[in-house]
Order: sequence, then structure tokens, then C-alpha cells
Amino acid sequence: MTLETMTWIVVGATFALYIGIAIWSRASSTGEFYVAGKGVHPVANGMATAADWMSAASFISMAGLIAFNGYDASVYLMGWTGGYVLLAMLLAPYLRKYGKFTVPEFIGERYYSQTARIVAVICLIVASITYVIGQMKGIGVAFSRFLEVDYNTGLFSGMAIVFIYAVLGGMKGITYTQIAQYVVLIFAYTVPAIFISLQLTGNPLPQLGLGSTVADGTHLLAKLDQVLVELGFAQYTVMKGTTLNMVALTLSLMIGTAGLPHVIVRFFTVPKVRDARASAGWALFFIAILYTTAPAVGAMSFYNLINTVQPGPIAAEDGALKYEDRPTWFQNWETTGLLKFEDKNGDGRIQYRAAADESELKVDRDIMVLANPEIANLPNWVIALVVAGGLAAALSTAAGLLMAISSAVSHDLLKGVFVPDISEKAELLSARIAMAGAILVAGWLGLHPPGFAAQVVALAFGLAASSLFPALIMGIFYKRLNSTGAIAGMLVGLFSTLIYIFWFKGWFFIPGTEMMANNASNWFLGIQPESFGAVGALLNFVTAFVVSKLTTPPPDHIQHLVEDIRVPKNLG
Repeated sequence: MTLETMTWIVVGATFALYIGIAIWSRASSTGEFYVAGKGVHPVANGMATAADWMSAASFISMAGLIAFNGYDASVYLMGWTGGYVLLAMLLAPYLRKYGKFTVPEFIGERYYSQTARIVAVICLIVASITYVIGQMKGIGVAFSRFLEVDYNTGLFSGMAIVFIYAVLGGMKGITYTQIAQYVVLIFAYTVPAIFISLQLTGNPLPQLGLGSTVADGTHLLAKLDQVLVELGFAQYTVMKGTTLNMVALTLSLMIGTAGLPHVIVRFFTVPKVRDARASAGWALFFIAILYTTAPAVGAMSFYNLINTVQPGPIAAEDGALKYEDRPTWFQNWETTGLLKFEDKNGDGRIQYRAAADESELKVDRDIMVLANPEIANLPNWVIALVVAGGLAAALSTAAGLLMAISSAVSHDLLKGVFVPDISEKAELLSARIAMAGAILVAGWLGLHPPGFAAQVVALAFGLAASSLFPALIMGIFYKRLNSTGAIAGMLVGLFSTLIYIFWFKGWFFIPGTEMMANNASNWFLGIQPESFGAVGALLNFVTAFVVSKLTTPPPDHIQHLVEDIRVPKNLG
């Protein structure tokens, strides 16, 4: 059976499953639309949370970043995983105990202010839209390869699929769809990794294969170091950036994870507070399966790519692959526009080098995971499975984010502030309209994403870290924080980070509007835009603390409320 036929069968079957679940579990009330009726089992919620959280950035993009950045990209593993632990320990159980539908709802009541709630909605929408851009990039990459069309056509096709099942099912439908998507994506990620680890190192466990030897007896990472140096690159296993930037990026990813509203709201879907803790533990287990595999996928896919385009000695004239002999996978990815060859020296061979004026191969890092089984000549069913897994990862997170955005608009803005007597039917309709509008905006921005999927997601984490996380954590553990301090802190954190990002990435991410070249010599203290969320969060904390100290303390009933949230009693 041809690859095209197999891919259509596997992807078509998974889509039929997702859409069938969305229709079967269609939400009929606001409780089911926003929090799935609060009846999800902890194991199921852990699986849905893992799928919600492991987006296109984790499945499609992270291994690509590791492949091309080596040691430096390990910060994504540390930041995202560490942040999840932070979320599970410090936020999820307390917010579930408070028992509201959305993060802005908690902030509005904790800080006894509709203004605080509106500011939280703005922060949520800014961070979530930025996050969805990353998912749209992943959706565009996966669909363009699946349909063998250009990136833009693939993106539009993916938007239609997201619209169908996210708008129909609400949180209830999304929850059960995400469980199916987790099974698909984790199977799709680990199966080819096992095959390739066996091919290269003889070890079936990719985690152990990463530290094993290749055919000539050299350790895999040492071999990568050697080849990259010969091609003019830095060693794979050494740090290229500064320590301060690495620390800032790790912090930004960690506290950004803990402040992500679409993940937090998943802990509102279980029946009891203790179930929130249990589902957090299950989610961490399910996430760890992919995250411990990603370093091996990154190193092995890069090793195979280099060996394919450089089959002979690097110094030899005939060492590089002839363009006319390029394999089928190379031609397929050229069709998408995400893999490009330019014969600069006119010799008809593909030279991949560090020097920009010598290198003739341009590879979008987001294609590495999807192209990995094709490069390794794995069976067609494995290649089709990876395409289905990539789509599952991107669609599951996109749906969760759209859910958070629609809840913020319909529940927090309309029902909570502007139209408090809105009927349940009208609220549901407005939520679905808001979701459709968010898909259109994110899709348009996804046509020109400000980076690779994981980099765009890192920007979103920075925005969540600088705006929502301090208000949430201080709202639980610092009862002296008042509404004025919280509002000032959120605004300072959000806008300082947003302006820094726009300064180097372009205003509203529009190409050509950046104020300065995005390189280390221009960054403040060498901190890149993806890392600036840590600085924004610090500014938020300081502003909120100082303003609260200079203004009136919160009312007594609010201080008692904060104490009650933290006390582990009546957990149900």
C-alpha cells in the first residue's frame, strides 16, 4: 500500500474518531461546556491534561529545536516539566478548591474587582492567542505534508477541523477527544523512536540508545560532536548561549507553564480537590513518557539527516549528496516549502555547512519529527502514524486554548461584567462565536508565525508568566495583596514583556515592523525575547507588592477567604 493511501486511512480514521466523540459528548449546558460537568475521572483527566499540554511545540517542534541547538535546547525540557510540577504543587489543588469556571473569575473574586477580572481576561487572551499561533504553525506543517500541498493550504485545512470539533463539543467533548488524542500521539512518538534507536544503536529504548554507540563504535553524541565540528558548527553537547539567558528562559517557561489558563482549567473538571492532585500526578506520568524520549529523537533525527545529505567524506568533492539523487522524502518536503535547496556553487550537490554563504540546505526545524521516520526508511504505516500523532498534538492543544479564550469572552466579560442576566443559551452561543473568531485570528497570524512552533509557544509562556502567574500565586499565598496592587502588577508585567517581544519580533508579529535586529548584541543583558517573561514576572511581583503596601489592605472577608483556600480541610 502506498504512503499516501496509508496516511489517508490512518489520519482519516483518527479524525472520524475525534469528530464522533465530539458529537457523542456534545455539551448541553454551560457547566458541561466550561468544565465538563466536573465529572471527569482523575486518570482520564491526567491523560486529557497531558494531551492538552503537550502541544505541537512538544510533539513536532521540541525535538527539532534539540536537533539543531543541542545542549541549549535542553532548557525546554527543564522549563516545561519543572513548570508542570510547580503547577501541580502550588496552584491546581487550591484553585480547584475555590471551585470557579475560569482563571479570570478567580482573580475577579479574589481581588474583589471587576477591573481585575477584565485585566485578567486581556492577559489570558494575549497569552492564549500567541500560544495558538504556535499550534497553527504545527497544524500547517502537518497538514501540508499530509495533503502534499503548500503550508498555507495545509493551515486553512487544519483550521476547519479545529472549528468542527472544538465548537461543537465544548470542554466535555474536548476532554474525551483529548484522551483519544493522547493515545494516538504517544504511540506515534515512541514507536518510530524505538525503531530508529534499534537501527542506530541496537538498543530498543531510545532513552538508553542516546548514550549508546553507533556502527563504528563511537558514542552517538560524540559522533554528532565530531561531524558538526567538521561541518563548521559548534559541538552538539556544549552550551552556546549565556548562563543568564538560559536561567531566564528556564524560569520563564516554568512559571509560564504554571500560569497557563487552559491547563489550569483542566483541574476544574474533576469532582473533588483530591482528584485534582491525583490527576496532576497522572498527567506528569503521561507527559514524562514523551519528554524522556524527545532528546533521543532530536539527536537521532539530526544524525540521520546529516548522514543522508553528506554520505561521503566532508572534504571530498563528491562527499555531498547529488541533488538529482535526493530521496522521495526530500522531494515531498520541498513541495511544502519547508525544505529548500539552493545550488550556490553550481556543482549539483547538497552542501550543508555552518557558514551561511556556503550552506545550500535550509530545513525548517518543525519538520524534523514528521520527517524522521521517512529519513530512516521506516515502514509506511509508521510514517502515517506520526502524521496522525502530530495532528493530534496540535489539535488537542489548539482546542484547549480556544476553550479558554471563549470562556473568558462569554463567561467573564459578557456574563460576569457586561450582560449579567444573559440566558444560558445565549451564553453558549456567544462562547462558540468567540471560539470561531479566535480560530480566524490565530489562523491569520499563523500564516507568518514569529518563529518555530516551540519558540512561539515560549513567547506565550513568557506572557503568561509575566501577567497571570504572580497574580495567582500571590492571590493564594499573600493575603495582604489588594486589588490595586494586583491590577498594577498584571499591567506592568504584561506590557513590559509584550513591548520587548514586539520590539524584536515586529508589532503584532507583522513582518517588517520590528524595531531592532533580533540578535544577542541588541538584547537587554543578553536576554532573548523568549526569556523575557522572567523579567516581566519580577516586575509584576515588585509592582504588586509595593503598590499594595502603599494602599489600603484587602477587606477582612477576602483575607479570611485566602486563608480558607490554603487550609487542607473539607477536601471532599
